[in-house]
Amino acid sequence: MTDQLDGSPLIAEVLGPAAEPLTIFHAKLEREGEPRGLIGPRDVDILWERHILNSAAVIPFILEALGAPGTGMKDRAGATGRIADVGSGGGFPGVIVAACLPQVKVSLIEPMERRVDWLSEVVVELGLKNVTIVHARAEDAPKPGDGFDVVTCRAVAPMRKLAGFTMPLLRSGGRLVALKGKSAQAEIDKGMKLILRAKGVNPRAVEAPVADGLEPTHVVLVDKR
Repeated sequence: MTDQLDGSPLIAEVLGPAAEPLTIFHAKLEREGEPRGLIGPRDVDILWERHILNSAAVIPFILEALGAPGTGMKDRAGATGRIADVGSGGGFPGVIVAACLPQVKVSLIEPMERRVDWLSEVVVELGLKNVTIVHARAEDAPKPGDGFDVVTCRAVAPMRKLAGFTMPLLRSGGRLVALKGKSAQAEIDKGMKLILRAKGVNPRAVEAPVADGLEPTHVVLVDKR
């Protein structure tokens, strides 16, 4: 089965230099993702759009949180900081973030051993030197110094639960960047009290472009008091 975006110029336009390692990632997902329970059978021919480019939609929000002057490829190459990706699973969005932001230290936090094994293989095969894999639940994961600058996640839990185990990982002034569906604002509304209790401020749902001609995704942003 051929991915609908194989050979598309959109891949290089969105991913820049990260397109090369992420093409290796795409091929591994295509071969092993479904048998290893990381993707569904309907995803095999839309891996670029649904998983890789969708994950890359968080990059501008991360750069903003890290204080980068812009969102271009030079800004990506020069950005520094510390990111935790919670519930990394198949590598979304953590592996994509690490490939796109090579100077940023990325911790992939994953509790399931079989997924940790997968992530370990991916990191080696893609040559990602800026990644640490943490085999733990988010609640038990160690954090550096005063905390991470950014925490990312995708399809982990609704906001009323997510805030409780992601906000403690952040430093004061850090930001949660959570990939969500169209119900993002409804999740914020339902979880507002718990978000505030976890020291989250200014929770907002924003539309995140994926690529020209592709449907945008949605991101919830929450800053840490």
